[in-house]
Amino acid sequence: MSEALERWSVPLVQNLLPRHLQIIYDINMYFLQDVEKRFPGDRDLLGRVSIIEESQPKMVRMGYLAIIGSHKVNGVAELHSELLRTTLFKDFVKIYGADKFTNVTNGVTPRRWLNQANPRLSELIASKLGGYGYLTDFTRLSELEKFLDDKSFRTEWAEIKHANKVRLAQFIKETTGVTVNPNALFDIQVKRMHEYKRQQLNIFGAIHRYLTIKKMSPEERKKLGPHVTIIGGKAAPGYYMAKSVIHLINKVGAIVNNDPIIGDLMKVIFVEDYNVSKCEQYLVPASDISEHISTAGTEGSGTSCMKFVINGGLIIGTCDGANIEITREIGEDQIYLFGNLAEKVEDLRHAHLYAPNRPKLDPDLAEVFAAIRRGTFAEPDQYNALLDSIEHHGDYYLVSDDFHSYIETQRLIEKDFFGDREAWLDKSILATSRMGFFSSDRCITEYAEGIWNVEPVPARAENIENGDA
Repeated sequence: MSEALERWSVPLVQNLLPRHLQIIYDINMYFLQDVEKRFPGDRDLLGRVSIIEESQPKMVRMGYLAIIGSHKVNGVAELHSELLRTTLFKDFVKIYGADKFTNVTNGVTPRRWLNQANPRLSELIASKLGGYGYLTDFTRLSELEKFLDDKSFRTEWAEIKHANKVRLAQFIKETTGVTVNPNALFDIQVKRMHEYKRQQLNIFGAIHRYLTIKKMSPEERKKLGPHVTIIGGKAAPGYYMAKSVIHLINKVGAIVNNDPIIGDLMKVIFVEDYNVSKCEQYLVPASDISEHISTAGTEGSGTSCMKFVINGGLIIGTCDGANIEITREIGEDQIYLFGNLAEKVEDLRHAHLYAPNRPKLDPDLAEVFAAIRRGTFAEPDQYNALLDSIEHHGDYYLVSDDFHSYIETQRLIEKDFFGDREAWLDKSILATSRMGFFSSDRCITEYAEGIWNVEPVPARAENIENGDA
């Protein structure tokens, strides 16, 4: 995301850090002189890579300063790294060569996100792998595949997931007053609230589900399984759009959760005051499906996707961030992918703004917008800015373009979850068993070997005993 490449006003830096600005100007001068020697006459290149952006006011490009001052620049997932090389920093690749730009895919620590978050599952895995050594050699998870047909193992795996869902249901009851069915499909999205992460797509999908159920006859409703949508996250203080999405989620929940026609078939929950401890203790162990649905090409990596899958949850996601590598590791049958690919994103954005025949709003999404504008969930004009950004102002995050694919994939998930629970259990076990690559131990080792050029030092037993290591 371009917003992550901070740009600081030169007058601001001059006022607060005058000596620092002098140093930045010196670094920029030496750098541009070197570029001029290597690419004589290319004035446009000098302007594009200068640390100082010649705007009004002038701006310090902090990301460029970091590149010039670093011996390596790495992305945190393969797609992220490729986009850095081919788009954002392609001029710097020309100057420094491709070797300066590397990839180290993120990982998570299994000690916290499996052993501490889900002790019963960790204990079950340890009982099959001969102890807890897998927590420091996560690749050993692959040995679980040979227990795929072990009836007692499968039964306990399913019982642990159900117990975790019961605990989450109790937490939801205590904190929101809403009763959810632990036998429902638990569909969870917890992360920073941002338009690119597309919590708006999630809640629009939930509204579509609600409207669809309301149109059904009682006999048709009897064929449905219960679905609980759980969303959690915080917005930046001044981020109006993100706060509008939070408001909409809560308003939709207030209507859906109290509709006698809907009953247990659907619930919408917003986790108030979301934090990582709640994620670890309640949410990650209990998910059946978790949502990682950012617009393709916008997510650096994401690590919550890894946390959910190592705990036996599956993913609905776009081809973005670490989802791509997770798919490669666990197999396409263990993940539910949807939406446009990163290569098409810029063309779609251009078409929304400039094409003679601009893409029309997806019909199902138009029905959702109509319900919101009618005041079904709140005052009719409450969400005009959010809806207009999609319908009339370019739909920068491609919500409409991906909406049909999203709701169709959600239907497939419900069909698989309620139609064949044994096959779903297969997917859960296989997904977890193939996640050994996504350990922070592997990640740190790659940094140490490829970037930091340091070697591990074994911890001394006496230091461990004294708490010094």
